[in-house]
Amino acid sequence: MRPVADADWPALAALEERAYAGLGLSEGEAALRSRARVSPATCTVLDRAGDLVGYLLALPYPPFHSPDLAHAETATAAVPTRNLHLHDLVVAPEHRGAGLARRLLRHLTAAARSAGHEQISLVAVAGSAPFWAGHGYRPHPEVPLPDSYGTDAVYMSAPVPGRTPTPGRAGDARPGTPVIDEVG
Repeated sequence: MRPVADADWPALAALEERAYAGLGLSEGEAALRSRARVSPATCTVLDRAGDLVGYLLALPYPPFHSPDLAHAETATAAVPTRNLHLHDLVVAPEHRGAGLARRLLRHLTAAARSAGHEQISLVAVAGSAPFWAGHGYRPHPEVPLPDSYGTDAVYMSAPVPGRTPTPGRAGDARPGTPVIDEVG
């Protein structure tokens, strides 16, 4: 596991297209780069003998909001928020079942904790909500999503284990939202 390097982008974009093009959710290299540019420290790749087999892109994003797949990020600096949005996690199909997604999630959780984030959010697509729920993410079906995610997408979030939410932090928590104890 290592940070995304400039030379990784063609393979990363190809892996993303392979995972999402059939679902109509592929963003393309420019949009992916724009998201990683916001927070390079929370974006990582997995390679095996020089072959990119998985990646994770995450960026600070206001809670209960998500990037629009139809548009690149225009922000050049991280948004001031205690929420880290897991935008994309992909493991090549031939490498699934080996615990690589869990490894990426553990790395993300550690990076979020280290950076002071209190919550991790994501948008579950293509029926993946049960997978995320199994890792402690709670669905928020009331949160509207950009049309670019399709009709079966759901916003989900989980607190960062080991972090205590900052009392009175405006905009970082929705009143009445229960706290989930642990992420995978």
